[in-house]
Amino acid sequence: MYPESLVKPMKEELTQVGFEECLSPEAVEATLSKKGTVLMVVNSVCGCAAGACRPGVAKSLQHAKKPHTLSTVFAGFDTEAVAQARKHFAPYPPSSPAIALFKDGQLVHFIERHNIEGRTAFAIAEHLQAVYDEFC
Repeated sequence: MYPESLVKPMKEELTQVGFEECLSPEAVEATLSKKGTVLMVVNSVCGCAAGACRPGVAKSLQHAKKPHTLSTVFAGFDTEAVAQARKHFAPYPPSSPAIALFKDGQLVHFIERHNIEGRTAFAIAEHLQAVYDEFC
């Protein structure tokens, strides 16, 4: 598990733009059972999370349509919450970072790490905005 001092600023990149942390399996279940759209970001310490995922997700929120609920779990830190969230990502294998959009409790879109690596934050934001247009 990563030390809190390392992950705290990485968590804050999302919480400062409106994301709520799911710190337990119960919090994950409560969040994913909400009506409407829920964006769940599996945050991580890797370079693609720092350079593309977190900035891209934040930029995506500068759009007319966006998810009702913004939530996040942190891989390698909030381990039980991450494990619970990943149960809802089937058929996708564990991936971090990752971005999942749920609508009325059903997974409707998933972006795996291999779709984040090598992409710019702008490209991720554009992709998410198209997803928001379709589902939000």
